[in-house]
Amino acid sequence: MIAEIFNIAFITGLIGAAMRMATPIIFATLGEIISERSGVLNLGIEGIMLMGAMTGFLVTYITGSLWVGVIAAALVGMVIAMLMALLAVYLGLSQHVSGLSITLFSTGLAMFIYRLYIGSPIIPPTVQPFTQVTIPLLSRIPIIGDGLFNQYLLTYLA
Repeated sequence: MIAEIFNIAFITGLIGAAMRMATPIIFATLGEIISERSGVLNLGIEGIMLMGAMTGFLVTYITGSLWVGVIAAALVGMVIAMLMALLAVYLGLSQHVSGLSITLFSTGLAMFIYRLYIGSPIIPPTVQPFTQVTIPLLSRIPIIGDGLFNQYLLTYLA
């Protein structure tokens, strides 16, 4: 029973899914490390991610271009990060309070904007994902090859 569950196909799929799911967390961690190095505790990173994800999805859904969606998501993330810097550094507010308020505000705003543009359809809208980039020789390594070396470009960048 256990041997059937943990076969090679399952392990390969698990490795690939773990890599894909870790990508946004890695990008957020890199942003938080840069923020910490400058002396600011950015508790608003989750709100920045939510607004970026919502903006990226909506722009991609409207324009049909994945790269325009990625650029729009990065720009919105930068604007909200500048708002965090304005509150915590320039105005001297508590980093904890301003970070958590940005997270709570962004959570509500992202849901509001999504419902405003998309509504509540029975079948949620989808966008075409990036194509997977396969590294030719390394993707043929048994067990780990397909999971690690058959990923999306943003996963490799992370």
